[in-house]
Amino acid sequence: MTERMIREKMISIMAWGCTILVLLISIGSLVPKAAAQSDKYPKMAPVDQYLMERNAEILLARSAAPDSISSDATVLILGRQGYETAVEGRNGWVCMVERGWMGMFDWPEFWNPKVRAADCLNPQAARSILPIADLRARMAMAGRSKAEIVSAIKAAFQNKQLPNLESGAMAYMMSKSAYLTDEGDHNGPHLMFFTPVKDSKDWGSGAVGSPVVSSPYWFISPKGQSQMKGLPPILVFLVVVANWSAWSWLQIGPTERPHPCIKSRLTTTQSRHPTELRLGNPSGLPSELSAIRK
Repeated sequence: MTERMIREKMISIMAWGCTILVLLISIGSLVPKAAAQSDKYPKMAPVDQYLMERNAEILLARSAAPDSISSDATVLILGRQGYETAVEGRNGWVCMVERGWMGMFDWPEFWNPKVRAADCLNPQAARSILPIADLRARMAMAGRSKAEIVSAIKAAFQNKQLPNLESGAMAYMMSKSAYLTDEGDHNGPHLMFFTPVKDSKDWGSGAVGSPVVSSPYWFISPKGQSQMKGLPPILVFLVVVANWSAWSWLQIGPTERPHPCIKSRLTTTQSRHPTELRLGNPSGLPSELSAIRK
């Protein structure tokens, strides 16, 4: 893949943070587009549109990272009150499927019910980024507005109810089955690093030949940046990788909704994953898929 192709792909894909929802080369080039699309998802969709079948969500969450990491990770799934633990892990990592409201607050697809962003957080991110994600999800599932979610996060930081960002916080987003955005190819394998760095040039972000791009965690537009008071600055660096995780058999087409597609695109080489065997599913597939495979 040429440098130009990589850069074009990164502009077309939005991913996110605790994910960062926008992969970009130039923040300025995205803002006008965001404004033009601001009415695409003006409010939250019915709650059921954000939910998944339990085992399908576990599989999708684990697919964010190599099995050597995700098989021993804690797995969270989204319930009607927020995230809940589906599988207790033992390596300190946490895997989950994030929704659009984990993105920047002025992202046009913040309420997009199709977004399914598989993400595995390392122990540092699990301790310092996950609590923010948990609060976002609880507020969103309670029907709160963007403004109310921002206010709740600011209050939580002010009252020391949210931790400071830990050094070394990062996440894997390498699932071929994720649906990150309606734009472009909808997805792209990458790693994310959450930092307090103020100048992206310190990491070579956007430099010619560099695989690194960056974006603020909270807001992308100048107007949004004016709402930063009370929020800790977090700059997210995104490093493009060449390969999907070994779970790349979980295929999702560009116009398909994630979990129904997991149903229809499994192949015969995908059964008997050891993690799912431990969960008591001898086929290695979500329960809704076992009958189909037979």
